[in-house]
Amino acid sequence: MLGPVILAASRSDKMRRFVSAAPGTKQVVARFIAGETVEQVVPVVKEAVAKGLEVTLDVVGEDITTREQAAAARDAYLELIEQLAGLGLGTKAEMSVKLSMFGQSLEGGHELALANVRPVVEAAAAIGTTVTLDAEDHTTLDSMFAIHEELRKDFPQTGCVIQAYLFRTEDDARRLSEAGSRVRIVKGAYKEPASVAHQDKAEIDKAFVRVLKILMEGDGYPMIGSHDPRLIAITQELARSAGRKLDDYEFQMLYGIRGDEHVRLAAEGHRMRVYTAYGTDWYGYFMRRLAEKPANLLFFLRSMITKG
Repeated sequence: MLGPVILAASRSDKMRRFVSAAPGTKQVVARFIAGETVEQVVPVVKEAVAKGLEVTLDVVGEDITTREQAAAARDAYLELIEQLAGLGLGTKAEMSVKLSMFGQSLEGGHELALANVRPVVEAAAAIGTTVTLDAEDHTTLDSMFAIHEELRKDFPQTGCVIQAYLFRTEDDARRLSEAGSRVRIVKGAYKEPASVAHQDKAEIDKAFVRVLKILMEGDGYPMIGSHDPRLIAITQELARSAGRKLDDYEFQMLYGIRGDEHVRLAAEGHRMRVYTAYGTDWYGYFMRRLAEKPANLLFFLRSMITKG
């Protein structure tokens, strides 16, 4: 299984230097990363909306080691919101944030992350849009869910992410599927031990469907993060069974993956949101994209050979 090996490499400084210097890296990174600056990503947002799509924007970067870096990450999102304000897109352009970027792993990190993310959520609400808290490895989730609960007291539209491969997720889904909640379900893209997460792909898919059923039958707003055609079809079936209209849930897919499917689903009347990452600190995000699908890794290796 190459996935766990690649995920381990995503934490390696040596591999970071090697991949960054590889001849084909820039070409492949451009497939998954919409740009390095907010000025570069705004045209991408406009183009997506013109196609009938929606976006959630992620300023990539997770290796925060100082409070100053955490504050800089907060300010990068505030700059993004300032740029979005002039577009008047409302919820068509929301944001996804990783609390690790806001200092969650530092001393006093829970309070620090909450203090840094709150002004981002406030600024997003002021321009009529929302923020979703991304899930990271299992050791961070209790803090993430507590921050999510605290933010929802003033900003009930704040979303969060749950990961199907974790054993705890069915219980989390039941707790979160209340009226007004916004919950994104994904399979999971971090290397987790067998003590807390399914390791077999078939078991992960089964867990995804179980969790999806809980969300569809609940009172919240499910956001389905998957490129899997079978899971997309199951989503549509479960939505019909639950009596949900097309605007009572949405699909979410990654920028650079299955672009034709993005447009097809939107044309059918579905809400289709593209997870669009940008920024200079792309390595961890990029490596997880390679780990998720062997075809992505093969594309990268072919590019290295072609350019080499």
